Amino acid sequence: MYAEHRYAAPKSRTVSLGGAFLINGALIAGLIFAAPNVIPKGPEDGITVIPIRNPVEPPPIDLPKPKPDNRAAQNPTPTAPDPFIKSESDNETKTTPVIGDPPLPPLPKAEDGPIFVPEPSPPLPPLIGAEQDLRFARDFQPGYPSAELRAQRDGMVKIRVLIGVDGRVKAAESVSATSDAFFEATRRQALSKWRFKPATRGGIPQESWKTMSVRFEIKNQ
Repeated sequence: MYAEHRYAAPKSRTVSLGGAFLINGALIAGLIFAAPNVIPKGPEDGITVIPIRNPVEPPPIDLPKPKPDNRAAQNPTPTAPDPFIKSESDNETKTTPVIGDPPLPPLPKAEDGPIFVPEPSPPLPPLIGAEQDLRFARDFQPGYPSAELRAQRDGMVKIRVLIGVDGRVKAAESVSATSDAFFEATRRQALSKWRFKPATRGGIPQESWKTMSVRFEIKNQ
């Protein structure tokens, strides 16, 4: 009995294999068509679609807060001290600041006696200016400077002199001069030779300034 089954004809084995393939193929096809479409279809013609979203606003930026100025606290504005000195006292007194000059004392009344008004000081007597002493007139003209004489040049000097109470010249200043040589010759002559009657005030000699003019001319040499 077993011998016959093992040695079956080859034709029957081929038929059984083909039937098995058909059954399996039918089952696979049924599963494919019965399964849901879980794979989405891709874009057509190879175009990639990118969704456009609204731009997201950036978060607000916190600006740095300004640093407080501590210089005013470190260097407070100086204030003037109170001009009134407070003192402890049992009596309540009020002080009033004095503005301007203090008030003048009241005038004396008629019953207090006669009022004496001081007389004004008498005016000073006028000053009588100094005058040239004619006794020394021959010593008035200075010597002609040699450099100006060689250049045959005339000159003019205006000099201001300080006359002492003895009539002598104590100082000399130049007001104007043709040249320094003319002024220097005049200054030396004034300090050494000039004499004046001093100025007086009420008969008392006074120091005073006087301006003099000196002329240098070639024709007088």
